[in-house]
Amino acid sequence: MWLLSRKGGQSGFSAYNTAEEVTHGIDASGLTAIVTGSSNGIGAETARVLAMGGVQVVIAVRNLVSGMAVKETLVKETPSAKVYVLELDLSSMASVRKFVAEFKVLSLPLKILINNAGTICPYKLSPDKIELQFATNYLGHFLLTDLLLETMKWTASQSNIEGKIVNVSSEGYKLAYREGIRFDRLNDESWYVTPLYYFGAYGQSKLANILHANEISRCLKEDGVEITANSLHPGAIVTNLWHNSSVVSGWLTKAFGSMIEKILVKNVKQGASTTCYAALHPNVNSISGEYFVDNSISVLNSHARDTELAKKLWDLSMKLIHNC
Repeated sequence: MWLLSRKGGQSGFSAYNTAEEVTHGIDASGLTAIVTGSSNGIGAETARVLAMGGVQVVIAVRNLVSGMAVKETLVKETPSAKVYVLELDLSSMASVRKFVAEFKVLSLPLKILINNAGTICPYKLSPDKIELQFATNYLGHFLLTDLLLETMKWTASQSNIEGKIVNVSSEGYKLAYREGIRFDRLNDESWYVTPLYYFGAYGQSKLANILHANEISRCLKEDGVEITANSLHPGAIVTNLWHNSSVVSGWLTKAFGSMIEKILVKNVKQGASTTCYAALHPNVNSISGEYFVDNSISVLNSHARDTELAKKLWDLSMKLIHNC
């Protein structure tokens, strides 16, 4: 992996560190976290490491069978782990609302919300008639966060422990359209001619993850709420995200073969490290509205720092979630 730097950033950790390494010695007993998309890949690894540290973990997955398999593995490795499995399809607003209702029945405090799930795929509309990548990667998480925010605020006020919202974005946000977010053309199919073009829609959804974290961070700061919100790039990792598109995975295989995993990408344990660092490490306490890469704060491009773009996206998102 010669493209990954071994030199640690301001945190002292680098791209080579694993999630276990960046959280070593941290006692997170008594905390509760929701991890979306945790049936495989970095989501499952994130859930595993959180559970090892004493966190009560809610595995939020589309496939309950896969989720139960992850739970079985976690409990086998950490017998004291408290793990819950709930169904969640982020492409469907009805499913998000159902998940939140079921979570509230558990009467668990909520300290950490990790918006991790994502997809990259050819053109398709969600059950709510919204372009699928935008719906799954961003809008479903926006609704989930909105519905859980009061629970997080109550937990923070009762425990005096800072809550954390962690949005897993991607450096792919730089592939977003020239204008950043296509507010009037979210469902435009014309740009899905080839995989390279529909990366634009993927980039748009990942840019939206960052803008969401930035804007909710601003709102929480203004309200004096002890909850932080940050976004991050986990690193280039070949997981089921890519295999959701046979075109994309086929292109990657033809272009790089097995070399891509040896030279260009992190493994899953390294890929989950920045998520776990942002969720648990004391270094991140009180830090909000930042973007992390390889366990350190990184610089965003102009679109991702655009406060007016973030506010406009927030207003559109509110309209969409209340109209569906």
